[in-house]
Amino acid sequence: MGEAAARGRKSIGAKRNPESADAIIEAAEAVLREAGYAGFSIEAVARRARAGKPTIYRWWPSKAALLIEIYQRQKHVETPDTGNVEDDLAGFLENLFAHWRDTPSGNIYRSLIAEAQSDEAAAAVLAEYSRERRSHTGRIIERAKARGEVAADVDAGIVADLIASYAWRHLLTGRLGEDEAAIRAAVGYITRGILTA
Repeated sequence: MGEAAARGRKSIGAKRNPESADAIIEAAEAVLREAGYAGFSIEAVARRARAGKPTIYRWWPSKAALLIEIYQRQKHVETPDTGNVEDDLAGFLENLFAHWRDTPSGNIYRSLIAEAQSDEAAAAVLAEYSRERRSHTGRIIERAKARGEVAADVDAGIVADLIASYAWRHLLTGRLGEDEAAIRAAVGYITRGILTA
């Protein structure tokens, strides 16, 4: 019993309590709104949520992990399925730019990218999230392959990386007001290439 009981005691509180987790996330969102990224810390969130720092760190092992969860909770970007790959990619980028521009999410994600440059935990969280997004965007290409619109040997992940690179550049340089024509031109270069036939 001793060893099993010890294991049981160690696990108490490790499973997230949904109400407590929601309270912490709501507190974190409030801290971000009021203090911005510069004033965002686990300590500030703990005070606001009236929660212990160990509880927060048990569920989110780093500031970046909590920030990415806030980002994902706020992110509602429609991925069109029009039956045309260029329309789907352009529509996705237009929706993403609008979301980043019109909600706090753009600032949160920009801050995460910046933090990932000097913080290993943030870099790991961002890399994992980027892998998931790469797969998600790659599904647009896989659908187009299934329709016979994109060649079967095209690597959907590389196309997703090109789309992400375009999006990140615009986010990081404050150019989220790009018009539809410019977005469609970029998507055309990606889907049709730039070499003469």
